[in-house]
Amino acid sequence: MYRTLAIAAAALGAAACTSMGPAALASEPATPATSETAAAALTYTLPDLPYAYDALEGAIDAETMKIHHGKHHAAYVNNLNTALAADPALASQTLEELMAKVSTLPVSIRNNGGGHYNHTLFWTLMAPAGQGGAPSPELLADIDATFGSLDAFKAEFNKAATGQFGSGWAWLVVTDQGLKVSSTPNQDNPLMDVAAVKGTPVLAVDVWEHAYYLRYQNRRADYLNTWWDVVNWNEVNALYAAALQ
Repeated sequence: MYRTLAIAAAALGAAACTSMGPAALASEPATPATSETAAAALTYTLPDLPYAYDALEGAIDAETMKIHHGKHHAAYVNNLNTALAADPALASQTLEELMAKVSTLPVSIRNNGGGHYNHTLFWTLMAPAGQGGAPSPELLADIDATFGSLDAFKAEFNKAATGQFGSGWAWLVVTDQGLKVSSTPNQDNPLMDVAAVKGTPVLAVDVWEHAYYLRYQNRRADYLNTWWDVVNWNEVNALYAAALQ
């Protein structure tokens, strides 16, 4: 049931449109990074955002988006490339292969590889308010069967996100046992061999303070409540359908 990262990366690239990203902030060319290109060129690049910095303004302010994408994500990309360049054997492997055995690798690859994957996914899971659609009938039926209702699912997801101590992420994951909500610390994700819940991520929210602090300060719950307004259910639906193939 698990979908490969190559499929996930292709889906992320297909979802992106003309970027309004910061050419001045990114030291790498702003083109989507996929497992296929990484394996061939042995380098990753910062993907463009699929919307303008201020497109999520109702939930996330433009300045936060500029810093988050152009500084934090760019740093993960650059640091990952540096870490992989130090070990040619690892540099020839895909990001999926690295995460599948991340417990045996240097922490720099775990942190920066996870940071690159997580953020590349995260950007595509948001859209301007009113443009993200709604859960597909198939996904909604699965959510209802698993959690009781969409509202109950959101409550459990928010609980995982607010309950994650310190920095980390909350996830909706397709597993061999069905849909699961989980959280991970730092830049870990469900593709990693260290994850408590392993599977294919179809929804994720960043709960590092740099994702929300300028507007919300320590009010993580307020950030999460407004974040639902910009969830890109169209992309979630596509990831969910692909994960079941």
